[in-house]
Amino acid sequence: MTDDARFAPNPKDVFTVQHRVSEADRARANGHRGGILWFTGLSGAGKSTLAIELEKALFGRGYRVYTLDGDNVRQGLSADLGFSHLERTENIRRIGEVAALFAEAGMVVITAFISPYRADRERVRARHPATFSEVFINAPLEVCEGRDEKGLYRRARTGEVKEFTGISAPYEPPLAPELEIRTDRGDVESCLAQLLGYVERKLRLSAAQGEAPRDRQQAGG
Repeated sequence: MTDDARFAPNPKDVFTVQHRVSEADRARANGHRGGILWFTGLSGAGKSTLAIELEKALFGRGYRVYTLDGDNVRQGLSADLGFSHLERTENIRRIGEVAALFAEAGMVVITAFISPYRADRERVRARHPATFSEVFINAPLEVCEGRDEKGLYRRARTGEVKEFTGISAPYEPPLAPELEIRTDRGDVESCLAQLLGYVERKLRLSAAQGEAPRDRQQAGG
């Protein structure tokens, strides 16, 4: 996939560590299950804004929560990757594995990445189906372009930024996300309320049952 594939270890040299603290034990201690909230959508749709607001709100409610944001990850974990199709795929693979470690540790991890390719997102889901929720942060291209605080769309239109999603590179929207948030139809507070409701239903443990219900729903549309 990338040059890093040359350094892949021999499977015979890698062994699985068996933890003595189970995911159920962690959930009971935290009061909630671990989970991956995978935000996907165009640049400017509101992924990072809602991720940071959701992180703060969940933390205030006692959740163990952390946000992985595309810009921050590309300053460290994926600093060696560009924006070609293969490099985007590798970036999402890395993030998926990191997010899964957070979830296995009992945390709620919010990922805010364009992640434009459906196959890449489904690959993460397939690897971690029990904890993965795809959240489509949806706004039309013209709305996202109008928000363009970073000037990226303007630079993409002039050709200064290459392979920019929605302009010179494709975006493949989710076909059946667990949750869809239409940020062109509601303010931050109303969108946040939808997100909080979903997390509470899906991940908060029921005192009576000791198990959080799982659901798939469409909201905001």
